[in-house]
Amino acid sequence: MVTLNINGRDMQVDADPSTPVLWALRDNLHMTGTKFGCGAALCGACTVHLDGAPIRSCITPISSVAGKKITTIEAMESDKVGKAVQDAWVKHDVPQCGYCQSGQVMSATALLRTNKAPSDADIDGAMSGNICRCGTYQRIRAAIKDAAKTLA
Repeated sequence: MVTLNINGRDMQVDADPSTPVLWALRDNLHMTGTKFGCGAALCGACTVHLDGAPIRSCITPISSVAGKKITTIEAMESDKVGKAVQDAWVKHDVPQCGYCQSGQVMSATALLRTNKAPSDADIDGAMSGNICRCGTYQRIRAAIKDAAKTLA
């Protein structure tokens, strides 16, 4: 058993310590908001926050996160910054297929926590590890700028 702090709650996970956080979330805890994309930390669909920083949960073993705080997409609605990002996503019609969106929202939220007025270059840098197969990058950038204005 490994104890993980997820969205502010300690949860017991009965899994091998080498199990990636993604599979502990999805298979053991039935939290399916975090998506599997590539399994190699290349696409960003599995992004969650670890102590506030975005990480790729598909390659991060649960043994390395014990005692740290994991935040998932499920907690964003009750988070001021996360909610502003989600609202901007809807306002700008960012999602098409929607598959990458939880990872996109998590990366954008992490950016806006540390940078209240990101430039285009800042946004591109923070979001560079998140792939959108539908190509909504311009809407993603517009939504991040809009969320930043809302939070200002």
